[in-house]
Amino acid sequence: MTSPRSPSGSARAATTSPLGRTTSTRRKPASSAQRPLAVIVASGGMDSTVCISIAVDEGFEPALFHLDYGQRTERRERRAFRALARHFGARHTLVVKAAHFRQIGGSALTDHRIAVPTGRAAARATARATAGHGLPVTYVPFRNANILAMAVSWAEVIGATRVYIGAVEEDSSGYPDCRETFIRAFDRAIKAGTGAGHALSLKAPLLHLSKKEIVRWGMSLGTPFHLTWSCYQREDLACGECDSCRLRLRGFRQAGFMDPLPYARNEQG
Repeated sequence: MTSPRSPSGSARAATTSPLGRTTSTRRKPASSAQRPLAVIVASGGMDSTVCISIAVDEGFEPALFHLDYGQRTERRERRAFRALARHFGARHTLVVKAAHFRQIGGSALTDHRIAVPTGRAAARATARATAGHGLPVTYVPFRNANILAMAVSWAEVIGATRVYIGAVEEDSSGYPDCRETFIRAFDRAIKAGTGAGHALSLKAPLLHLSKKEIVRWGMSLGTPFHLTWSCYQREDLACGECDSCRLRLRGFRQAGFMDPLPYARNEQG
């Protein structure tokens, strides 16, 4: 197995663990007082959790931001967020409630009258969206812009110098606010709209990676995937059929690892 690469293409220093898996070679982390702060948008899912691992590996103290926006799995995602905050020893955490997403509606994640596509229907919706033909019903209108605006506000207050988001364009559901053009535009907005003398940048290190590559990078950093939650519609067992579950399961399977989460329907074999 090759060593994971960052989006810039530079290989990460790596060794092979006793299990034959690639793990990164990292220097001993500095104390919290010595490390600069980075805000990580942490949904509780696998991508944002890998971003936490990356931020820590890059020498930052993680400050974890989470948004409750009336999604179907709000309580389960918040539970995952709390577990991850404990795991990473985060001294700074913030959970914000944004009820307006449910009021606005327009997404199967916030409007229970809209069914979450599963199985082949989910696959077809993703294929259409990634080909530029409409948006999947699981898209929450302009959600990432709302989330990033809040995360950047908090970053300014606590003195963070970087904001990480686990947006993925290459192997995802085709959401427009996960595209490179959006990330670059928002980074420019941050630089134009934040206080003078406060250097703050937006990073999306997973943007052009496949789910397979994300899993491998996360495993190399010891990411606690067992604490994460990705399912769009269930809070007891992950359904294994919604688009988020399907992409996650496929990523683990292609990466050569078993997903540690229990599933009601598991396609890993």
